[in-house]
This record gives sequence, C-alpha cells and structure tokens, in this order.
Amino acid sequence: MSKQRVLITGASGFVGGAVVKRLLAQNEFYEAVAVARNGGTVDHAGLRLFSGLELNDPRGWSQALLGVDAVIHCAARAHVMNDTSLDPLAEFRRVNVDGALTLAGEASKAGVKRFVFVSTVKVHGENTNYRAPFSEADEPAPEDAYGLSKYEAEQKLQDFCTETGMELVVVRPPLVYGPGVKGNFRSLLKLCNLPIPLPFGSMKNNRSMVYVGNLADFLVKCVASPNASGQTFLISDDETFSFSELLGELRYAQSRAPWLLPVPVSLFRIAGTLLGKFAAVERLTGALTVDSSQAREVLNWSAPYTAREGLIATARAFRCSEESGEFE
Repeated sequence: MSKQRVLITGASGFVGGAVVKRLLAQNEFYEAVAVARNGGTVDHAGLRLFSGLELNDPRGWSQALLGVDAVIHCAARAHVMNDTSLDPLAEFRRVNVDGALTLAGEASKAGVKRFVFVSTVKVHGENTNYRAPFSEADEPAPEDAYGLSKYEAEQKLQDFCTETGMELVVVRPPLVYGPGVKGNFRSLLKLCNLPIPLPFGSMKNNRSMVYVGNLADFLVKCVASPNASGQTFLISDDETFSFSELLGELRYAQSRAPWLLPVPVSLFRIAGTLLGKFAAVERLTGALTVDSSQAREVLNWSAPYTAREGLIATARAFRCSEESGEFE
C-alpha cells in the first residue's frame, strides 16, 4: 500500500505543527508536505517544506501540491488581540475565506482528492447557556468576525467542492490547548501559577476544549477514513470541566493546591457592568459545550489522550518556558 501524501498549511503554527508531528509518527502510512509562513520553522527530519507561499496568491502552490492526495488547511487569521485593522471583518475574509478558496482551487487543479478544513465552534455562537451542547445539527449563528469568516469559508468551500468533485471535511474545534499555547490560555496558566488564592470557586460553567494532540490525531483520521467525506464534525476531549474544575486541574498540574475562593458569580457580573467589561465577564462565566459523539461514531475515533494528560503536558511546557524565559 503506497503512502498518502498530505499537505499541511500553517505547519509552523500551534495546530499545524502538531498535525505534522502526528503524520510523521505514522510515516509508514503518510508523507507530510509542510507549508509554513516566511520565517516559520518546522524542525522535523524527512519533511518536504515550502515557505513563502501566500494563501491569496496562486503562484508556487502547484509545486507544493504536486502528488498530494489530501490537504489539511490549518492556516488562518484567528483571534487578534488589540486588532488595529480599519475593517477587521474584511481582513478575516481576505485570509479565511478568499485564501481558503484560492488554496482549494489550486488543490483541485493538482488532483487533490480531499480537503480537510479546520473551522471553529464559533460558527455556532459564543455560548451554550441554558441549552444543550452544540451539535452538527444546530443552525450556525456566528457572532464575531472570526466565526463569521469561517462559516462563510465553509459555505463557499462546500459549493466549490460540489462543483469540482473534491471531497470536503469540515472540523469545528472549541478552545485548543497544549504545549506552546498562547493567548488567553497562557494567561490562565500564569494566573494559576501564582501562590495566592483565586476567586473562582463558584464558577460551575462547563467549557468544552480539545488537547492539540487529540485534535491532530482526529484531523489525520479525517484524511484516512472513507466515512469522513462530506462530513462536518465537532470535536472535543472526552472530559468537560467547569471553569473552577479547570483551574483546579491546572493548579494540580503545577504542583499547587486548588485554593479557590467561592466568590459569587453575580459579583463578577456587577463588577463587569461597572467597569464596562460585561461582555468579557459573560465569556468568562458562560458555558460553551459541544456534543462530539458524531466524530466518535462515524469515524470510530477515540481520543488518544485524556484531558488531564493534556493539561499536565501543557503546564509542564509552560513551566519550562517560564524558567528559560522563552516567551519573555
């Protein structure tokens, strides 16, 4: 049986890098072709690497896509802290919609059979307060520019793949964490490492997440499984934690006692209103859960890592980076 050649965009990024690692771990089945941004590094032997390719520019993609059987499209414009764009939605669309379509067009020309698109749970909305977990059957209802751009990309890719016959698989993960995570989750790791009590003991809102190793394993499964063709999947870890439970797990992973004080959630909401941060407090205190049973049943998939294993690996990597000053 010949190896499948798989191209990964965003290969120097957080998710793309994990996908490359997973493919190389199964090198008897796959040959990985990595596409990284200019200046991005992918430190793996036995890897075909292309850099300097732009999603919105078709030049150079034909060489990278030569002989490729499947594409896992991880590259995207994601959450931007302190966005200075004059029109953030237009910028999200330029990269996430137009860029994905340009890549799909070049992939189709090259004879690629399957296109795996990494989308987001934000396609469904921002929370699952007072309702059941999100499932693939729910109507999309994106509320921010990032979620909207990903949903528009899904729609246009579906139309394009229907016309061309290239198979499409859409994967909508919630918050992704793991070694090297940045943004809000890294801030949370810093908070949990402080030797002080934290006032979050009353936050029982459940949040679905996915360890980057589990997501990478699932994306590779989407390349191989015939049952994945034409499907949309929500994916998460097997376990779901409340916010206070998550903090306790992160404290445990950093060898600290939980030390969580039961401050009423209503006080956070009052403070958020007074400080003009009500939306931020709602995100902190709200629930966001997904039903990923379809991914497990249709693809016969099971997560290779427990959430606790993922959190411990994430916390240990964070501690090493703090000690070495890697992110300073």
